[in-house]
Amino acid sequence: MKTITRFAYFAAGVAALTASAFANTPQGWTTDLDKALEKAKAEKKSVLVEFTGSDWCPPCIAMRKNVFTKKEFVDAASKKFILVELDFPKGDKAVAEKNEPLAAKYKVDSFPTVILLSPEGKEFTRFPASKFPKVDLFLKHLDESLTKKDLD
Repeated sequence: MKTITRFAYFAAGVAALTASAFANTPQGWTTDLDKALEKAKAEKKSVLVEFTGSDWCPPCIAMRKNVFTKKEFVDAASKKFILVELDFPKGDKAVAEKNEPLAAKYKVDSFPTVILLSPEGKEFTRFPASKFPKVDLFLKHLDESLTKKDLD
């Protein structure tokens, strides 16, 4: 009986740790696209929107761990972008349902997808986030995307 009880406590602890690891929005990010666009206009910045499946998508989990939660990334990207995470977790249907209209609006059909928006909300590029799996590569691509946008 003690073994079963210990296993139950262990399983509950692992479940709680796993849920909390993915339930929190990374520091420096928001989950409200409308407020992000308002802030972008006020601060004259673009908006980076990441569509993710934080608790089921291996490339999404890797990008969060290796890029999006790194202080180096958040500090650098936040100078030019308002960062928005739109999550579609299988473990939190309410969050996924809340974000579903935005996935439909932007025609997102794969994860992780990043869309860059002007302060007015106009898309100027999109790409699979996992194409740039390191902070330096991702930041370089963001700079190139902004340069290209300014030339258009």
